[in-house]
Amino acid sequence: MSSQSSNRAGSSRQTALRRQQQVLSHLQGEKQAVPTQDPKKTIRQIAVYGAGIMGSGIAQVAAQAGYKVVLWDMRPADIERGMAAVKKSLERTAKRLKKDAEWVNQTLGLISTTTDQLQACSGADLVIEAIVEDLRIKQKLFGALDQAAKPDCIFATNTSSLLVRDVAASVGDDRKKRTVALHFFNPVAMMKLVEIAYMDGTDERLLELLKAWVRDIGKTPVLCRDTPGFIVNRLLVPYNSEARMLVERGDATIEDVDTAMKLGAGYPMGPFELMDMTGLDTGYHIMKGWYEGAPGLKGDIRFKPTAQMEQMVKDGHLGRKTGQGYYKYN
Repeated sequence: MSSQSSNRAGSSRQTALRRQQQVLSHLQGEKQAVPTQDPKKTIRQIAVYGAGIMGSGIAQVAAQAGYKVVLWDMRPADIERGMAAVKKSLERTAKRLKKDAEWVNQTLGLISTTTDQLQACSGADLVIEAIVEDLRIKQKLFGALDQAAKPDCIFATNTSSLLVRDVAASVGDDRKKRTVALHFFNPVAMMKLVEIAYMDGTDERLLELLKAWVRDIGKTPVLCRDTPGFIVNRLLVPYNSEARMLVERGDATIEDVDTAMKLGAGYPMGPFELMDMTGLDTGYHIMKGWYEGAPGLKGDIRFKPTAQMEQMVKDGHLGRKTGQGYYKYN
C-alpha cells in the first residue's frame, strides 16, 4: 500500500472514530450536559404537510399532547379523509384511555386545516413534512417553505428512505442547521418509536429539544446520523430481501418463513406479513432508490428488487391496502 493510500485509510478511520464518539456522547451524556428543556416553551405550533396516513397520525399525537397543529394538503377531500381518520383513531384512543367525548372534541379543536401551503407554516415553530416519498417534490416543498417560515422554525422530514441532506438541498444554509428527520412509524398512534436523524453540524441543543418533544407526545426517540434508512429500515430492508429470495429460490414457502420467524425468533409477525402491512410499493421504491444511487449501497444486490416483487407492484398487489399482496385479504 502506498503512503498516500495509507494516509487516506488512516484519515477515514479517524473520521469514523470521531463520528462514533459523537454518537456515543449523545447516547451516554458524555458531552457537557444540556439542561432538560420544556418543549412547549419553544414549540407552540406545528405545521404538518400531508393529510395521509402518516401526516394525519402525526397531527393526532401532537394534538393529543396539547400542541396546536395546522394540517395541510393540496385537496379539501384529502384533508377531509385525514381528519375523519384522526377522529376515528381518537375515539379508539379515548376508549382505551377511558376519556370522554369532550376529550376527543378538545383534541380535534387543536387541529386546524388549510390548502394554503405558505399560510400553513406562517406561525409554525416546527414543520413536519409527510408527503409523497419523492425527493424532487419534497425539495420543492421545503424550498418554498424556507421563504415563508420563521427564521428559527425547525424543518423535519418524515422520510423513511431519503437522506436528510438531500431533502434539505433546497433550503438556505441557516435552515439546514435546523433540518432533521423525524421518522414516525405506522400506525403513528400506536407505534412508540421516532427516529431522529441529523446532519453534521446540527446543534446538540436542537437535538435535545426534539428528543424532549418526542417524549412529550408519548414516543421514544432514538438518534441516528444521516445515513440511508437510518436504523430500522437499514436493518429491515435486507432482512425482507433475504426472505423474498429464500422463497423465490424455492427453499421455503411464504407461510413457513413467517411461522419460523414468529416462533423461532420471537417476532410479532413474519417478513411477508410485515411487507403486506407496510405496502410492497413502499419497500420497492426504497430498494430501487438505494440500489440505483444511495451512498455506500449503490449496486448492492441485497437492495435490488426481484422480478417477482416488481411484477407484484406493477399489478397493484401491494398488500393489505389493496386486498392482495403475499396474502389475500377480505
